[in-house]
Amino acid sequence: MKAVRYILITLILIAGIHPDLSASALPANDEGKGGKVAMLVDGTDTTYYVFLRDIYIYPKLVFKNKKQEKFYWRTVRDVKKALPYAKIVSSELVKVNTLLTTFEKEKDRKQYLAKYEKEIFKRYEKDLRKLSINQGRLLLKLIDRETNATSYDLIKNYRGNVSAFFWQGMAQLFGSNLKSEYDAQGNDRIVERVILLVEAGQL
Repeated sequence: MKAVRYILITLILIAGIHPDLSASALPANDEGKGGKVAMLVDGTDTTYYVFLRDIYIYPKLVFKNKKQEKFYWRTVRDVKKALPYAKIVSSELVKVNTLLTTFEKEKDRKQYLAKYEKEIFKRYEKDLRKLSINQGRLLLKLIDRETNATSYDLIKNYRGNVSAFFWQGMAQLFGSNLKSEYDAQGNDRIVERVILLVEAGQL
């Protein structure tokens, strides 16, 4: 389990995509849990706009048995634990990639990454140790959801084939797979439902 946690910490260092950007051109004057309030002033006329968060409506879940119900609520718990770290992975590399473009020499890039790795490890290592094995496996899938790349591919791109092969072997020893892909329309459709509801504040 220690190895799996270290893999997850490693992924936080190297994985990510551009965060969602707000497309609204209107200035926000007030923001709360339910949405965002803005106004547009045109001469003496003032028009107020209220942007509400998305609301998702699903058919009511009908559980066949207690085991299925228990699995669902365990999924809710695990998503709430793992999803924030997948989003951290997504956002951290945006910052890293931006900074790496400012370095002209490969030596300077490596020095920066080494320093950054120590800082990130110190920041997240204790929290990641608290993840269960199931939460760690889910996080690998959620990283694929947030970055459109498997953990294996991310490590290979940033650390090389040897590192990717090594960490894949270590993950498999603990029943995990760095090549895990997220399938929102298939095996992970319940997870996707939970994620959308959690992000919308409905769960």
